[in-house]
Amino acid sequence: MTAPFVAREDEVETLDLALADARAGTARAVLLAADAGVGKTRLLQHVSERAAAGGAQVVVTHCVDLGDVGLPYLPFAEMLSQLRELDPGPVDAIVAARPALARLLPGSAPADGPANRLQLFEGLLDVLGTLGTAERPLLVVVEDLHWADASSRDVLRFLVSRLRRQHLLLVASYRTDDLHRRHPWRAAAAELVRHPRVMRLDLSPFTSDELRDFTVAVTGSAVPEPSLRRVVERSEGNAYFAQELLEAGADDDVLPWSLADVLRSRLEVLDPDVQQLVRVASVAGRLVDEQLLRAAVGSGLTGFDAALRDAVAHHVLAVEDGHLAFRHALLAEAVAADLLPGEVSALHRAYLQALLADPSLGPASQLASHALRAPDIPVAWAASREAAHQAHCVLAPAEELRHLEVVLRLWDAVGEQRTAHGEDHVALLSSAASAASAAGLVDRAVQLARAAVEASADEPDRQAMLRTRLARLLLAAEQLDAAMQQARQAIEASGTEPSPARAWALATYARCALNVDQDDEARVAGAQAVEVARAVGAFDAEADGLTTLAVLEVDEANEAADLLAQALVRAQEAGDLDTELRSRFNLASNRWYAGHPGPAAEVAAEGVARAREVGMATSTYGLELAMLVRLLRYVSGDLTTLPPVPDVPDDRARVLSAVDLFAATARGDEDVPTRAAALEADWELDGLVALQAGGCAVDALTMRGDADEAVALAMRIIDFLGRAWTDYFLGGIYLSALGLAALADAAAAERLQGHDVRDRVTLGDSLLERARSTARRGRPRGGRLGPEGRAWLARAHAEHGRLLGGAHNEVGPWQETLDEFGFGHRYEQARTRYRLAEALLEQGERDGAREHAAVALAEADAMGAAPLAAAVRGLSRRGRLGLTGVAEGGGDVLTSREAEVLTLVAQGLSNRQIGEKLFISGKTVSVHVSNLLAKLGASGRAEAVSIAHQRGLIGS
Repeated sequence: MTAPFVAREDEVETLDLALADARAGTARAVLLAADAGVGKTRLLQHVSERAAAGGAQVVVTHCVDLGDVGLPYLPFAEMLSQLRELDPGPVDAIVAARPALARLLPGSAPADGPANRLQLFEGLLDVLGTLGTAERPLLVVVEDLHWADASSRDVLRFLVSRLRRQHLLLVASYRTDDLHRRHPWRAAAAELVRHPRVMRLDLSPFTSDELRDFTVAVTGSAVPEPSLRRVVERSEGNAYFAQELLEAGADDDVLPWSLADVLRSRLEVLDPDVQQLVRVASVAGRLVDEQLLRAAVGSGLTGFDAALRDAVAHHVLAVEDGHLAFRHALLAEAVAADLLPGEVSALHRAYLQALLADPSLGPASQLASHALRAPDIPVAWAASREAAHQAHCVLAPAEELRHLEVVLRLWDAVGEQRTAHGEDHVALLSSAASAASAAGLVDRAVQLARAAVEASADEPDRQAMLRTRLARLLLAAEQLDAAMQQARQAIEASGTEPSPARAWALATYARCALNVDQDDEARVAGAQAVEVARAVGAFDAEADGLTTLAVLEVDEANEAADLLAQALVRAQEAGDLDTELRSRFNLASNRWYAGHPGPAAEVAAEGVARAREVGMATSTYGLELAMLVRLLRYVSGDLTTLPPVPDVPDDRARVLSAVDLFAATARGDEDVPTRAAALEADWELDGLVALQAGGCAVDALTMRGDADEAVALAMRIIDFLGRAWTDYFLGGIYLSALGLAALADAAAAERLQGHDVRDRVTLGDSLLERARSTARRGRPRGGRLGPEGRAWLARAHAEHGRLLGGAHNEVGPWQETLDEFGFGHRYEQARTRYRLAEALLEQGERDGAREHAAVALAEADAMGAAPLAAAVRGLSRRGRLGLTGVAEGGGDVLTSREAEVLTLVAQGLSNRQIGEKLFISGKTVSVHVSNLLAKLGASGRAEAVSIAHQRGLIGS
């Protein structure tokens, strides 16, 4: 009998609201946590029925307890099959576009060609995002996640990290009483619940009143108060316990005292054949296939069908999603726990024999599970190897590794030299190392690869590839010296004749040498790798070697680009998607660093399209390409606000957010410093966030007149990245130039007030020296400083002249800066023209000033760079340049409050400090500052103070 549904109004409302969000296009996930028997499944059934009645599409899947040898992706394979049944057209179309998905569909052979887990995960996300609509949102329920396999946990992490605008509600339940301290789901749940779209919903036991309603619903009438009190006391509010106690059918005086007694009483009234059937079923777990159970029971039970009907009629077993299922997992556990060790072993052996007689009754992992518990070591050994092969085919490296480790553990006990796949012990160690690497377990991969090298010490013909693999794993683990040693030994073991093994050994040694700055050795080995690879047709090794040579080609960017283009072709011919995307990113970066932003943008856009096409848009290089596309849009002068890149994992979204601040700063968005500050927590995770977001914050603070704050932030970022990266990181030139600009603004304002600016000049001298030293010592791999680096170095010199003031603010450095930014940085060119016009005006060259100011204003207006446009208009008014559309003179009479604010601005106070002095809010101060800037035709605080002094609006 299905348990009646009572109470739970708050939980139902919460899930209904989450589904309403999904209908509106805000994806949600709910983790439903409770002890066994409290009512998770019944709640989810009720909510699913309500959702389906409201037009939602509902899919319910399960995890199954198979111990350490789980079925990879089981709940998501089940989900995909159900969705295909609901709406085969869209699912089949997505599977055709994402061939890796076919690996999860029953009866589908894995698609030919390369695939990785990311493609599989992206495909699942595509299915969920496509099938859910506003009219028919998608509710996916995954039950019993405490039994989830490692790959299913990885899928769930991936899906949750990409919850954005899908019409999707994902609800996952798990048992809290099963989570011991080291249970793998405990860490996964803690990680997932930190996501802003994820909610944890704890389902508490029934209260006394709720349990009273429940007992009435179960029995159909009120239960006598003494019996109710005893049910409440013994069940402790657990719905399943309460129902079992009530359905035991005993009177008040003989109600069983323990759940075990309840379960025994339920089974003891059954026919012996039914009891035996239930015992056999319990060994398989909560769910069991009927045909497998029939085979395991065998001839020892003549009336299988009658016994099965009786078990269902007595609510011990039920039919659930095409399988036989215990009414509750606790019932299966209780029955299995009551078996003697010999009985358990015998029943596992019965399943083992059934699966051996008919392998179609279950996967190899299930056979391995029963063989290990029977035990039958030779069968467990062979079945575990086959299960590892199946896990490999469905891109489940964690499960593949676990099965392979069983095979390795049993190797000596079996006494065989090769598996059914023809592998020996060394080959298995190598396969296990690959699986560990794919699962992200780098240290374990190194251990297994090292063991493979040691086990093959007497086989020199295998040493080259094995040591090459170990070297690359050591490189990934950043054990650079050890990687170099292994790569060198791999070359020695590869002989002198051309072979794929020698090509890969040389390519790996070249990459190792590159990483330890032995450029000459890297160049020689890389060239040899390409030569050998071409001779034997090893396109993947050739692509690897070409990429290394391209990185080394620092003096000739075009030659490096040619090498990268060749690497891209070879990677495509080899079907190596990772290397292909890496080549596309390196090629786009090469064009950008060589000062060709247009071609760089084209290559990057093609790379992003390719990454999306093959389901790797959120891979490392897929996201690097997306970041480059956004950066180059800004460089081209496109300052429009871009939507977030869809489905980006949270740990990478921060880099894209940092890049977006460049355009936001140029537009004059007021929240840039706040947005940058929110990213500061990610500095340790990715120094690029500190450079980009921090640099934009320095720029924005300078624009709004907070020069001291800007300088302090620039110095803090320089110090941080100097420790995190290297003292002479190239981004230090950019930060030094921005710091000098802030110092120059502050010094201009202070000179008007007669203040001593020697301390600012001293700090500016040190920043200029840092920029110069970095340009000398921080050049990439000893090559020439690139166009962007040269432009920011020229800007640092020009800003230093502006800091010194007067005749030191020469036209030459600004003209040089303009020329250097001429490679195509539209915004910085316009900003430099403004400063060049200012310097020309100070030197009395009005015609030149007017010409550059006019171009700067036209460009600023076209791009939407409001602060820059305001600055140029202010310069035109002060210098009477007569720019078209710029009204000059008048309109500068300040209110008394504005005069007070301007006086405090002249003292160097921030908005907050001014607000404190005048007893008004910082926001109100900001409004007054904006008004007086407009009246004075000034672009910033320093300029406003200068104009006010010139016009006698404030005293000296």
